Amino acid sequence: MKPANNVGDPAAERVERRAGTKGNTGQSNTCRAQNRESVSHGLERVRQAARQRKKERFTALLHHVTIDRLRESFHALKRKAAPGVDGMTWQYFDAELEENLQRLHAQVQSGAYRALPVRRQYIPKPDGKQRPLGIAAPEDKIAQRAVVEVLNAIYEEDFLGFSYGFRPGRSQHDAMDALSVAIDRTPVNWILDADIRNFFDGLSQDWLVRFLEHRIGDQRIIRLVRKWLKAGVLEDGELSVSETGTPQGSVITPPTTEQTAA
Repeated sequence: MKPANNVGDPAAERVERRAGTKGNTGQSNTCRAQNRESVSHGLERVRQAARQRKKERFTALLHHVTIDRLRESFHALKRKAAPGVDGMTWQYFDAELEENLQRLHAQVQSGAYRALPVRRQYIPKPDGKQRPLGIAAPEDKIAQRAVVEVLNAIYEEDFLGFSYGFRPGRSQHDAMDALSVAIDRTPVNWILDADIRNFFDGLSQDWLVRFLEHRIGDQRIIRLVRKWLKAGVLEDGELSVSETGTPQGSVITPPTTEQTAA
């Protein structure tokens, strides 16, 4: 267990277990690159600025998407993951890893990067229905994961301690653990269980970008997010691009339990 971030926080936060994390800033992904410390050094300054200045808009972030960070993102991918629309596998990208990373880095930094459509696949749900899953191409996954790490350096300083959804180093099991302890130690009259129907399918892309712009002033990062939102979905040879929603299953979109297998 860990005490609350602030003295006056709700009881549920005071008794929550942090699943091996230390505060909101120590939730880095597993180290894979030998120079991980130097890779993270720049983001640590971003974390400190985000922690100290809650209304700060970060106007220079793209330079944190380095070749080393892209390399770490590649090694974090699942080697047996299904390929995207380009048919490229983890092993194929790895065969000329440094050349591929150099090319991807140059495209991202110059603005020449283009996101490919995600490949639509369906997976069964416990109720017998099917959940649509978007499988992104490896290059898109790598770029997305690198950008997510940069964004996490900012938003992990904004999230409250009792927030668990889709955060690094946390899971639904940690949330249930915190809820169990809170119920055991605090008088509870009622519990509200709510679910937003088709949340990711109906999400407003415009509002999502407007929300990001409260903290992200680097328009190069915003353009990358827009490219992923507008990349579209390829299903049975037909490309569709929607003005709403995000393709679930990509690195930039929080995965559900079922989607982690892809």
